[in-house]
Amino acid sequence: MSKQAADVVKPYIPASKNLPETTIKALILGVILAIVMAGSNAYLALKVGMSLSACIPAAVISMAILKFFKSSNILENNIVQTAASVGESVAAALAFTLPVLVMVGYWNEFPFFLTASITIIGGFLGVMLTVPLRRAMIVDSNLPFPEGVATAEVLKAGDSQGRQGAKYLIIGGVVASVVKFCESGFRILSDSISYWFYTGSTVVGIGGGMSLAIAGAGFIIGIRAATAVFAGAVLGWFIGVPIFGLWGGIPLNAEDPYMAAVTIWNNKIRIVGVGAMIVGGVWTIFELWGSLIRGIKSSVEATRRVRLEGKDSVLRTEKDIPITYVAGISALMVLPLYILLDYLFDTSSIDATHGHTMLTVFILVAFSYVLSFLACATASYMTGLMGSSNNPLSGILILCLLILSFVMFLLLGTYIDFNLDAQAAIDAGGIVIIMLAVVGCSASIAVDNLQDLKSGQLVGATPWKQQVTLLIGTIASALCLASILQLLFEAYGFGDVMPREGMDPSQSLAVPKAALFSGLIQGIFTQTMDWTMIILGCFLAVIIIIVDKMFQASGSAWRFPVVAVAVGIYLPLEITTPIFMGGILSCLVNNVLKKKKLSKDKLQLEQRRGILFAAGLISGEALVGIMLAVPFVAYQSTDVFKIVTPWMQGYTEYMGAAVFLAALVWFYRLALNGKSQ
Repeated sequence: MSKQAADVVKPYIPASKNLPETTIKALILGVILAIVMAGSNAYLALKVGMSLSACIPAAVISMAILKFFKSSNILENNIVQTAASVGESVAAALAFTLPVLVMVGYWNEFPFFLTASITIIGGFLGVMLTVPLRRAMIVDSNLPFPEGVATAEVLKAGDSQGRQGAKYLIIGGVVASVVKFCESGFRILSDSISYWFYTGSTVVGIGGGMSLAIAGAGFIIGIRAATAVFAGAVLGWFIGVPIFGLWGGIPLNAEDPYMAAVTIWNNKIRIVGVGAMIVGGVWTIFELWGSLIRGIKSSVEATRRVRLEGKDSVLRTEKDIPITYVAGISALMVLPLYILLDYLFDTSSIDATHGHTMLTVFILVAFSYVLSFLACATASYMTGLMGSSNNPLSGILILCLLILSFVMFLLLGTYIDFNLDAQAAIDAGGIVIIMLAVVGCSASIAVDNLQDLKSGQLVGATPWKQQVTLLIGTIASALCLASILQLLFEAYGFGDVMPREGMDPSQSLAVPKAALFSGLIQGIFTQTMDWTMIILGCFLAVIIIIVDKMFQASGSAWRFPVVAVAVGIYLPLEITTPIFMGGILSCLVNNVLKKKKLSKDKLQLEQRRGILFAAGLISGEALVGIMLAVPFVAYQSTDVFKIVTPWMQGYTEYMGAAVFLAALVWFYRLALNGKSQ
């Protein structure tokens, strides 16, 4: 999208006004919160296979703490949440990948130096690669970046000049907090509902999630983006699952129709979504290539102007880390990455000549850079469209896993018979997973970075200061995550891998994403991988691209970006349905407001009320989710607050649905007239 097509953003704090940003107290508080968020989200990612966006909770906590100081401002709060949210993103990337090394027998613990090195290399690459992406996806694009927008609204509502909107934020936060605690704490409300049944030799049904936070994200991204994602869900769940049930039969170990549907989706449909994301990721890069080149040229031009005309020649709100520094730091990361991979090969049982090992390491480093950029651009685009909480990181990492494994086979296939040499296969798979962790940290940091930079654009922050803060937060997270992962492993165990005898397997962390990667890496290196679903997804993506281009050629405002549809195929219904419902709610509210024929400024003020309430829903649920992680870890159980009785167990879905729908009706009325009654 050209810059002319993007809306002109008027920052809350104008570029001409300089306020303290990277103060000592802001950096110290940001680092502390980064460590806290890293621990909480590492547990959640290992337990349920997902993480919560920490930028909004960090902003709320920051505002509460900085109020105790005599002087603080909105830009300081923005720096705190920028540093703090790094912990969540890095924790997710490592929790999805590094446990695989324990599960396949490559590691028996999480070594501090290797874990920190992986985090710093990947994190620094992620920050550097998103400098040109900022201009392509934020400055020159109308991508909604829901968490970034919501965080900005949180910061503005807490500022002395924006407190008139704080009540909507607070109302949304309280509602979502109470509902979330009733769902995950008391367990008296279910957060999803489904009805699936057998028909003939297959299974059909309906279902969905009831997360107010995800519905709030759907409200922010709007009906068109939400519809594109839900179109993928329709293809995957309501068409794909019944067809694959007829084709492959009902899973024999399924306990009920719903579990049969989930098993088919997880084993077949989800891999189709990965195949679609492979083509979608490449297509996204192709379509964004012009904007990326313009972003690089713009960064180069800004650096040249500063050198020739002085630092005041570029607006404060447009100053990134100079592109020369970006290139230098990115190039500098080659050395530690090469040393890391060379060390891994030297300590492995892979028997290759020294010259071939050097060539292999060099090629793998090159692929790490290419895949990091691809993963950063694709994940950033999708989270810019749908939000960080719906980040398709695991799907992108599956794509990278397939590519890296294929490269490893090509390079080492003449030296190793992976079917006969089990230890060499484990070592090769371990090296691939470590490279995957580097790529994952890059993509996860990039996603976090761009959401933070979007909120920074709206509040009037200085981009380069945020980018440097992210580097600091990355280092802080790197220094603590090895200990956090080791602690959780020692306390619970991962999957069916226990660090010592006599542990209770029912308390083990499920590590669902790591288990998926573990199965894939073992299937690849034992050459038992079924590529049919991947190829089918690639063909489906081509069809989706053709359909999308037909809509574009017809002049329709409706579009179906291939990555959005692919992610809809890949994500569970518990996520895609509340996104769609939030999008519908946004459409209904905006249609009513537009019929009032308000001025543009007045319309934006009216629309801001709904965005604030949506931001409250996101922040409230996220805060409670992170707070619950503490007692869950302390008591090694998620049943600490459970009060649901046996007679209530059968009604939790219906009670959850009633509360969810009532909250959406309340949301609709409040967004239109500002009344919560």
